[in-house]
Amino acid sequence: MLRIIPSRVPNPRYLCPLLSQFSASPKVSFSTCSRRHAQFYTNPFEAVKDIPDGSKLLVGGFGLCGIPENLINALLQTKVKDLTVVSNNAGVDNFGLGLLLKQKQIRRMISSYVGENAEFERQYLAGELEVELTPQGTLAERIRAGGAGIPAFFTPTAYGTLIHEGGSPIKYAPDGRIEICSEEREERLYNGRGYILEDAITGDFALVKAWKADRAGNLIFRKTARNFNPTMCKAAKITIAEVEEIVEIDSIPPEDVHIPSIFVHRLIKGEKYEKRIERLTLQKDSSSKSAASKNPAKALREQIARRAALEFRDGMYANLGIGIPMLSSNFIPAGIKVNLQSENGVLGLGPFPKPGDEDPDLINAGKETVTVLPGASYFSSDDSFAMIRGGHIDLTILGAMQVSKYGDLANWLVPGKLVKGMGGAMDLVSSAGAGTKVIVTMEHTAKGGVPKIIDKCTLPLTGKHCVNMIITELCVFTVDKEKGLTLVEIADGVSLQDIVDATSCVFEVSTDLKPMQKSAVSVA
Repeated sequence: MLRIIPSRVPNPRYLCPLLSQFSASPKVSFSTCSRRHAQFYTNPFEAVKDIPDGSKLLVGGFGLCGIPENLINALLQTKVKDLTVVSNNAGVDNFGLGLLLKQKQIRRMISSYVGENAEFERQYLAGELEVELTPQGTLAERIRAGGAGIPAFFTPTAYGTLIHEGGSPIKYAPDGRIEICSEEREERLYNGRGYILEDAITGDFALVKAWKADRAGNLIFRKTARNFNPTMCKAAKITIAEVEEIVEIDSIPPEDVHIPSIFVHRLIKGEKYEKRIERLTLQKDSSSKSAASKNPAKALREQIARRAALEFRDGMYANLGIGIPMLSSNFIPAGIKVNLQSENGVLGLGPFPKPGDEDPDLINAGKETVTVLPGASYFSSDDSFAMIRGGHIDLTILGAMQVSKYGDLANWLVPGKLVKGMGGAMDLVSSAGAGTKVIVTMEHTAKGGVPKIIDKCTLPLTGKHCVNMIITELCVFTVDKEKGLTLVEIADGVSLQDIVDATSCVFEVSTDLKPMQKSAVSVA
């Protein structure tokens, strides 16, 4: 018998499943509510037309992968302006968010990476656009926290950098002065390690791209097109999702749902998808010769990459940056299996695809088309940086503009001149404090022979005391955050004086100094 106490009548929504058991009707519903949360729209314009000027938008995607291109195009028609847009980057000049920038509809970008968007960089340096550059993992976690109702959190990422100390340029004046700069972050020590306080991010609207939705509003994503999209669904007052396919309820098994319908408010099926590939990268012909046989610049890069490849260990989890670091994966020694992780949401990267096999939904952090190996997995950006920040990655290799003798790293900004953004680099090097080995691969000097290994970095830091090893075309240094540099290997044809001349700081020479090693294996 169901007994109801009149003075404390339960909410009817909780009684629905119980009362249905006593109903004589053959139609039994176990739902607490018959209302469907998501509203379906026939075209993207109708879904976004009520977004007002001055709104804060969370826009999914990584590069051009997984961007809500139909919803972005609809905003071009509404002419909404003075937007604050939270997105990892802003597409390219003539596609994605780059189109909104071109129409001057965006007032402020909160991003981790400017990348190859020349208009983004131009507007920022000219003082036409406010840009809050945020480490990629911190950006993902700020959005995740916002969606989870957590107002702020402490992170080791960016400790000791401009992000921590304040003063990072947000808006330039027309004459080049810094008009608005970032504020100093609160700091705290936990177990002797430095952390800074970061505020959560929420938005008025989220514009996301999913692969499929069912009629209940549940979403699933495809491959690396997942990236920031699931996290952003949870952090906005109104989430608008565009999908490639809408299926009937129960067509997506409940255990396969990536985003439950509770986080989705509006849905449209995209009319068409261009799905541009930012960097189409394909396997080379197996008969092609090594880069070393083509030109000196490629030979130098290959030399560094071959040496870096010797740092891989069997079964290791590794994250490789753009350029020489990624090139090192071509020279992994025989018998060594390395699990490559990419911060845009994939573990188990394989080689570049063969012509015709490229997939715009499958890229690496360098926006290059890739494949995956058996046993690979895909995940969201916040999960990716949980792996990184939590010390679950054994090795990270990345490039640098400068490295100090005590292992400070600078590789993201030349104030007033070059703005690429830190991307995931600050998160990657912060993991050194959690046990990840950090290796820098780079040319020993910049243009004009200017040393890049110096006493103290003059450019804004990416991380403090984070580099364990430096590999250049001249030599290999190990780095101790208290003792400094030790020369352990020297390249053929290079003298000790050559290294002294090209290095702008004091270093020790190992008593067991060896010729510079390199992997003998090259995979075409």
